[in-house]
Amino acid sequence: MENRHSIYTWIGTAALLMVLAGSACTKLDPETFSELVEESIIYKESDTSNIIAQAYSPLRPVWADWMGNFDLQEESADEIITPARPNGWYDGGTYQRMHRHTWTSLQEQPDALWGRVFNGVANTNRAIYLFSSGKLPVGAAKESLVAELKALRAFYYWLLCDNFGNVPIVTDYEDLSVPKQSQRKEVYDFIVKELNDNIPLLRESAGTGMYGRFNKWAAKTLLAKMYLNAGVYSGATAWPQCLQQCNDVIQAAGTGLYMLEPQYRDNFKTNNETSRELIFTVPYDEINAPGFIIHMKTLDPLSQQVFRMEAQPWGGNCAVPQFINTYDPEDTRLKDTWLQGPQKTPAGVEVIDYVNFVGGIEKSKSNEGFRVGKYEIRVGAKGSLSNDFPIFRYADVLMMKAECLLRTGQTGEAAQLVTQVRQRAFATTTPAKATVTAADLQKGSKYQYGYWDNGQITELQGGDDVQLGRLLDELGWEFAAEAHRRQDLIRFGIFATKKWFQHRPNGANRTIFLIPQEELNKNPNLVQNPL
Repeated sequence: MENRHSIYTWIGTAALLMVLAGSACTKLDPETFSELVEESIIYKESDTSNIIAQAYSPLRPVWADWMGNFDLQEESADEIITPARPNGWYDGGTYQRMHRHTWTSLQEQPDALWGRVFNGVANTNRAIYLFSSGKLPVGAAKESLVAELKALRAFYYWLLCDNFGNVPIVTDYEDLSVPKQSQRKEVYDFIVKELNDNIPLLRESAGTGMYGRFNKWAAKTLLAKMYLNAGVYSGATAWPQCLQQCNDVIQAAGTGLYMLEPQYRDNFKTNNETSRELIFTVPYDEINAPGFIIHMKTLDPLSQQVFRMEAQPWGGNCAVPQFINTYDPEDTRLKDTWLQGPQKTPAGVEVIDYVNFVGGIEKSKSNEGFRVGKYEIRVGAKGSLSNDFPIFRYADVLMMKAECLLRTGQTGEAAQLVTQVRQRAFATTTPAKATVTAADLQKGSKYQYGYWDNGQITELQGGDDVQLGRLLDELGWEFAAEAHRRQDLIRFGIFATKKWFQHRPNGANRTIFLIPQEELNKNPNLVQNPL
């Protein structure tokens, strides 16, 4: 696999170039500057890496940075909350609105994602333009590079389709007109076509030079995600199509490209670029490519002493107790994902005890709630981690296939796949518990849905009525704190129907976020999503 330093060198260089370009823009008329740059720059083939990096680097703020996609997917769902703490975290009610699905068109969390993703689209369109037009000569690599960038653009549009639904489709870098809005199904169709058209042109290698980039298998995994959620995005399910993409990736894995790592935690350690399970990641580095700040938001300030951190954490989000209560105590993913119990310094001094209790979204104590510990926090950690964020793992492909099989009546094979994923979680405790049957997967959820009132569940709904709820539970245990949960809850019909913690259903329209008011003000072609 490619040397980690080289990966972050080109990402860091791209970030620097973007900063410098932004600084220059503030000193000149934007249109004049734009025309001057594109007409006067003479590109060389040696510029290729920097141009590609500029297309990928917006993924860092998009994903695990402040108000990134991680927050939207987790805090609007039933696994993670940010309650008000003694040291703050009310923040104008933004986290409470996210939890209760009462967000507005002026809400910082969805608004930030819109701008960051469209920044990625713009950078990718520029790269496609430079390569396609020949302004940046890349020789024989032109076809595969353009295909790669179109797959990346499809990934950006997946985020827009999933979170906002009805968005403009912008593909022409030279077109300066105000873009028209497309309906969600049109966005879905665009993404699916782009991927199907370009997958045959993509590189198949998964090692040197392609880490953190779209190869054929990453694009097929993305296409599988599109088909998995086709019923939500387009109104028509596509289970057989999803199954085919999963089978293609599984067949490639059989040649040695991918595998389930024997140790679950190896997918999330500081140097997780060595994991053979990771199909697509967002690379981070504490110095050269910062922005992974989940540890800062979840750890209490006293945890600085536990890890001898250079930065002091802020003490915000934590696990929803109802979700923690769904785990089998012998499932090692419980401890591999959540920091819990007494937290001690290297000298053995207890500084805080994380408990599986949270008083309420509006008021909690500093130690309430288990904290996200899935991503290794090395001794001496800074304000950003060097762990790469796993967007697609091989386990994800296996579980998508299992869901397709289960939903099309092929329950036995589905149970075998879920068992395969579970085995490492019980290998050191009770191996027999890893086995699930077809009947198990057709049961409801173990989640005790209902309203949380200072530790008591009132307005109890339970989870027995959740269709294929056991599979939803399995997805929760395997992918907790990986920015999956909102999407899964929507697909399983939970997001707009069930109560959890101090959330009550607030309308089916809340399965997509509102378009930022600033964008509506700028573009008269945009129509707001249903309020």
